[in-house]
Amino acid sequence: MSARLEFGCLPTAIGSMPHTNADEACAVIMKYLPDIPAWPQLPRRSPRENMIVQFSEGFPGVAIKGDKVHIEPSANFEYELEQIYVDCEQDDANKYGISTEYAAGLHAFLSSAVGSKIVKGQVTGPVTWGLAVTRQDGLGILYDDTWAEASAKFLRLKSSWQEKVLREISPNSIVFVDEPYLISLGSVFTPIPEARVPVLLEEVLKGIKGTRGLHCCGNTDWSVLLDTTIDILSFDAYNYASSLSTHLAKVESFLKRGGNIAWGIVPNEEEALVKESLPSLRDRLEEAMAPFARNGVKFRQIIAQGLITPSCTLASLSLEAANRTLELTASLSGELRRRYLV
Repeated sequence: MSARLEFGCLPTAIGSMPHTNADEACAVIMKYLPDIPAWPQLPRRSPRENMIVQFSEGFPGVAIKGDKVHIEPSANFEYELEQIYVDCEQDDANKYGISTEYAAGLHAFLSSAVGSKIVKGQVTGPVTWGLAVTRQDGLGILYDDTWAEASAKFLRLKSSWQEKVLREISPNSIVFVDEPYLISLGSVFTPIPEARVPVLLEEVLKGIKGTRGLHCCGNTDWSVLLDTTIDILSFDAYNYASSLSTHLAKVESFLKRGGNIAWGIVPNEEEALVKESLPSLRDRLEEAMAPFARNGVKFRQIIAQGLITPSCTLASLSLEAANRTLELTASLSGELRRRYLV
């Protein structure tokens, strides 16, 4: 990070929406999140918009069955893997686009969000993708060093292509690397080679020239992520605020070097959503921020270097609940900005 970023708790979204119509999803996003609209992933429209399948298009040997992906190496498999390395070396992402079949929401967004000051996109991260995409023996390709490295470079090229098309409609872009499977970091049940996590993440982040975000929707070892070159750390502050507060020194250092925290404070579960209001969410967020203020970070700085988001994806919600979530996200952002930044 070369300069301090201050988003001032503007609202944005994580990615997935419950719609099956791309134009309708984009219209809702533009209504509630005009400052930083995010293109919608639409897994209910098609299994190909599942976050794993969506970014598999073009990987050598990919075989898709429903929302599952595995690799079936062909006779040219090694050559095709080598080509990914060559394209990374030449920074040539032209062959790594995401088609309308896999991302109708993205292509609709490229029309609906033209002229936005900032736009947000997202790509599935190498740990999550590497655990979900399997070899023919059922083992995640993350556990094969060669395939894991190649997949990280592949996702790097996907990120680079995406950022390029987003910058055709806006001068400023944010691309989040989405890593829900990082909740398994340190787990004995799904062992992740911890030393490889930042290496794989940094490979993908190389493809993002603008603002780089990383989202994890559960508890993880935040210190590992805060030490990467991300500009934004996005987390589920509604359910896991206390987990981040155990890394006070790391967060303070992250903010000092210009980082932002995306506070996922609006719940993405309908049962929790009906219990919340704007005042209750403001109180909950300020309580989540309090440990950092007590540790010496000025509260205004926390607000200035923050974003407000739903806790995670909205794909499982009803259309009405998704609208309510984004409405609360936007309203909470507006109240915080009026209260602390005017």
